[in-house]
Amino acid sequence: MQNSYNEIRQGEKGALLSIFAYVFLSALKLIIGYFTHSEALSADGLNNSTDIIASIAILIGLRISRKPPDKDHRYGHYRAETIAALIASFIMFAVGLQVLYQSILKFKAPITESPDMIAAWTALFCAAIIYLVYIYNIRLAKRTNSHAMMAAAQDNRSDAFVSIGAFIGIVGAQFGIPWLDPLTAILVGFIICKTAFDIFRDSTHSLTDGFDDSELQTIKKTIHKVDGVEKIIDIKARVHGNNKLVDVTIGVDQQLNIIEGHEITEKIEKLIFDKYNISHVHIHIEPYVTAKG
Repeated sequence: MQNSYNEIRQGEKGALLSIFAYVFLSALKLIIGYFTHSEALSADGLNNSTDIIASIAILIGLRISRKPPDKDHRYGHYRAETIAALIASFIMFAVGLQVLYQSILKFKAPITESPDMIAAWTALFCAAIIYLVYIYNIRLAKRTNSHAMMAAAQDNRSDAFVSIGAFIGIVGAQFGIPWLDPLTAILVGFIICKTAFDIFRDSTHSLTDGFDDSELQTIKKTIHKVDGVEKIIDIKARVHGNNKLVDVTIGVDQQLNIIEGHEITEKIEKLIFDKYNISHVHIHIEPYVTAKG
């Protein structure tokens, strides 16, 4: 458990990094976008401004997750980070719809003046910055197995692509295609909504005790190979924040005593932890009668 708390604490560093990066980038994009009349860069800046709120929600969720178990939460508060990721998806989706609405209105009556190239270079610079943040956060998310940090990393990557799209749209507008800039802003809105949906889908899957069946079958095969395990009677798993919980019922030789049965469960626990880094495995033993040939 202590290792899980340490991993969550590491995740907080990534959330703080995202907050600081988004504060800087949103201010830069909104200012440059306003003075250069770039709809795409302004839409991107608006996206980043709400990313600040989403990142704060993720940070709060991570800190709540570190609270130890109490009488009302015997399994701890780990799911708070998944709830934070879900809240972040709602915020992103709302922003995506707003960007789409404003961009469509501007697309119908685009400005004839092309945005200044300073807007394009600003977008490219911001894409590079947020992509570096993405690299840091995706590595952190994989190392800590954090859904909240995975959501933050996906948001970072989406923002990098959005900024690259804004760069392309602004450059294209320099070649006499003024509607390309608001068109890019529309694409920005779709990307934001797609990323929000992906985070929403993953978060709700975890909160409803969903678990990847292929991974579960792999764990099942691993347990079945342990000496003394005659049959896997039942196996279930669920995600609890940055933890995975496995419940398995195994059949063992009915002639085994309690000590021998306990030794089998210890082998299973150690193997699952060493191979899959899953520390919570609840094992129920039932007597198994081998069919006589």
